[in-house]
Amino acid sequence: MRVYQTNEIKNIALLGSAGSGKTTLAESMIYGSGIIKRRGTVEAKNTVSDYFPVEHEYGYSVFPTVFHVEWNNKKLNIIDCPGSDDFIGGAITALNVTDQAVILINGQYGPEVGTQNNFRYTEKLHKPVIFLINQLDSDKCDFDNVMVNMNAIYGSKCVQIQYPVSTGAGFNAIVDVLLMKMYTWGPEGGMPTIVDIPAEEMDKAMELHKLLVEAAAENDETLMEKFFEEGALSEDELREGIRKGLVTRSIFPVFCVCAGKDMGVRRLMEFLGNVVPFVSEMPKLHNTRGEEIVADTNGPESVYFFKTGLEPHIGEVSYFKVMSGKIKSGDDLTNADRGSKERIGQIFACAGANRIPVDELVAGDIGCTVKLKDVKTGNTLNGKDCEWRFDFIKYPNPKFSRAIKAVNTAETEKLMSALLRMHQEDPTWLVEQSKELRQTIVRGQGEFHLRTLKWRLENNEKLAIKFEPTRIPYRETITKMSRAEYRHKKQSGGAGQFGEVHLIVEPYAEGMPDPTSYKINGQEFKINIKGREEINLEWGGKLVFINSVVGGAIDARFMPAILKGIMERMEHGPLTGSYARDVRVIVYDGKMHPVDSNELSFMLAARNAFSAAFKEAGPKILEPIYDLEVYVPSDYMGDVMSDLQGRRALIMGMDSEAGYQKLQAKIPLKELSNYSISLSSLTGGRASFTTKFASYELVPNDLQQKLIEEHAAEAEEEE
Repeated sequence: MRVYQTNEIKNIALLGSAGSGKTTLAESMIYGSGIIKRRGTVEAKNTVSDYFPVEHEYGYSVFPTVFHVEWNNKKLNIIDCPGSDDFIGGAITALNVTDQAVILINGQYGPEVGTQNNFRYTEKLHKPVIFLINQLDSDKCDFDNVMVNMNAIYGSKCVQIQYPVSTGAGFNAIVDVLLMKMYTWGPEGGMPTIVDIPAEEMDKAMELHKLLVEAAAENDETLMEKFFEEGALSEDELREGIRKGLVTRSIFPVFCVCAGKDMGVRRLMEFLGNVVPFVSEMPKLHNTRGEEIVADTNGPESVYFFKTGLEPHIGEVSYFKVMSGKIKSGDDLTNADRGSKERIGQIFACAGANRIPVDELVAGDIGCTVKLKDVKTGNTLNGKDCEWRFDFIKYPNPKFSRAIKAVNTAETEKLMSALLRMHQEDPTWLVEQSKELRQTIVRGQGEFHLRTLKWRLENNEKLAIKFEPTRIPYRETITKMSRAEYRHKKQSGGAGQFGEVHLIVEPYAEGMPDPTSYKINGQEFKINIKGREEINLEWGGKLVFINSVVGGAIDARFMPAILKGIMERMEHGPLTGSYARDVRVIVYDGKMHPVDSNELSFMLAARNAFSAAFKEAGPKILEPIYDLEVYVPSDYMGDVMSDLQGRRALIMGMDSEAGYQKLQAKIPLKELSNYSISLSSLTGGRASFTTKFASYELVPNDLQQKLIEEHAAEAEEEE
């Protein structure tokens, strides 16, 4: 294929809810452009897009698929994204490296929760949007009602370019109010017959044409003036107005298609090639230094790798976008993230599982290569005298987590290696070996997301694994002052061990003044500060350690050992073994032996004294609280609120947003462990949610006692 220049390239993300028909549309586009000779189907498991075994197993897209079509001397790079909210990472990746979103809507159901989620991301990333109504041949399709719902959600920005003459089994014609023509198809679809609009449709077509002209004219002062003077715009002027409206998100064109019967697909590609913005017309990206990067073919060579695929018999397939300059096979580049040198082998234009060798790709283009030595998702490769890095893709926080382990412990290392590879494929699969929880945690966007991970490990990697509930990272603290002392003494022939530590503990809050004295049980303890350390704990909160020992009762050289003993107990709290935080410790007295005292003795004495004082200082367990936002259709609001109240959630507010209710709450992490499953069940999969860590708060007394008892029972079992 020929080398396309930057002003001939358009990059498009294909989005939509599960079942909206993206994979089928992609197949029709690839077929229509001549890349394949026969259209596959999702049912036959032979489409260009969904070609991974797990996608055949579930009948869903799991990974974004990159392909291209050549149409009217333009190259359209298209990324077909998974529809399930569990795989939203693919859509976010695609939106960040493309310049235009096409959102498919199932004509049977209208805008769904997936539509809303995708639209919110286009809004956040300021990407143009075209809506495409699909499945017009379904008996359940009510096109007019779909448009009523879309106008209610997206307002007057939704402007029809087309409408179907009729829907259902007899669907075979679309009126195009941009071209003012009618497109008709035979039973097999494919190439349309283009005819004049019949008289019975002319009034409706003229009314929609007028609305389109008004919407297009609003985006350009010259066009607006001409519209006011003449009341009409030419076809080219209409296209120019729509293009400008797309860039500013002031117009969302609506098209019609029946992807399954290959009707309307060629007209869509014609519009994408002629009207949607080129790479050069979109806002510029910035590198990590905040510098604006122009997609300039004559600029320095810089290539950003946004996706990695693992394919049988091939290994890693690395997908990239040329940010600047041009890339050719054999180029020697430097990895800006890893510092390593990399030689580019053969480069390809993408076509799903197929790859078409090309000689060169220029700024703004998308392609792939194989067998790179040391390139990971998110890396940037640069040519000589260029040191750019890019980090513009931000993924949502995980919503679902489970502890994972290999059934055969001898395969633990193999499991970790596989998990790290799979994170490269889908960065929203997160893996953490938690020292605190003593578990390997995998996190994802939902239960189905992690179930897919499990399927791939068991079927592709031949690893038997099991999921377990994730432990909750509780915190321990104290609510009042307490004093304790402990003597560690051990004699077993030869040198003994001796150390005695007296200390006071109290809750610490930021900005507290240093203590001068304490009165405990009628006895006053004056504090004479000899040393003070403020330790910012890795897990949050602080430990303030004060040395107030006078008269040489404990030698200063033992203070680090005393602090170490206290820190050991902070890392493994006295109540449940959770991290402790926000404590001030004052060591005010003790005893030592001229021969038997050593660091170990004082470390053990301090650890035990701290534990005893902590338990007498009104100890409390803190639990992580998360901010929760739930997007839910109005008719399910009551059920969702009742469920949240049963999960100890505190409702903070409710708003209407784009046809959905947005419910805000604060909820304990413990209650979120299976929330994605419950919410899906309550709403038939029509709701979604996001979470973000907020704070640590006290757990109720009854739950605290239960947690302490559970920890004691676990400790007994381990012994």
